[in-house]
Amino acid sequence: MWRGAGIAVALWFGAGSCLAADVQVAVAANFAAPMKVIAADFERSTGHRAVLSFGASGRFYAQIVAGAPFEVLLSADAQVPERLVAQGLALADTRRTYALGRLVLWSADAGRIDDQARVLRDPHVRRLALANPKLAPYGAAAQQALHALGLETAWQGRLVMGESIAQTHQFVASGNAEIGFVAWSQVMGEGGRPRVGSAWPVPETLHAPIRQDLVLLAAGRGHPAALALLDHLRSPSAQATIVRHGYRLPPP
Repeated sequence: MWRGAGIAVALWFGAGSCLAADVQVAVAANFAAPMKVIAADFERSTGHRAVLSFGASGRFYAQIVAGAPFEVLLSADAQVPERLVAQGLALADTRRTYALGRLVLWSADAGRIDDQARVLRDPHVRRLALANPKLAPYGAAAQQALHALGLETAWQGRLVMGESIAQTHQFVASGNAEIGFVAWSQVMGEGGRPRVGSAWPVPETLHAPIRQDLVLLAAGRGHPAALALLDHLRSPSAQATIVRHGYRLPPP
């Protein structure tokens, strides 16, 4: 046995978070941009490294149930963390809301969408993209908005479903769909204007709140890097990054 092994183990348990380590993090696709910034700041601040995987929250749920070794989940909804806690796959006292998401209707064409979203009633638009409501909370919010506007039937046969909000954005950016419901953080810049194309911020009265919860998963129990990441997400720098990317913070 290597003579230093016992010393290394003692240092690990004695120093805890003093030793740098990796933490495996499952991140909802809509939160990719801010989380990359937060992860870089986290590594600079703590020495720990957040290894990020992006995707649909529903897909992550299936992977975690099947044994995927994620240690922290940043979901796009509150339901997936709640279900994981109920199944003993996540720690109940770590679950909390880290951001409130915002939905927009977006087109890569600067002249396509006006401030009344009249394009939603245009029968000549061939394709409207949204994330699969069964997998992605932003897709469920988009479906609720169409229902509230009385337009579900009008769009039957013209919907393009993305597996995640990232794929939905790609459908619109590539022109495979003229318009689509995406996350504010993907397309909106400072001042509430789209960085590219045109957009209509969907009134939050048209859908249920997009409450995005995080939770420490069973695989991360007692892991210093995972616990440090949860703390870092409460830091002023992380909170500022979240707001800067178009999210609202939950009430204190």
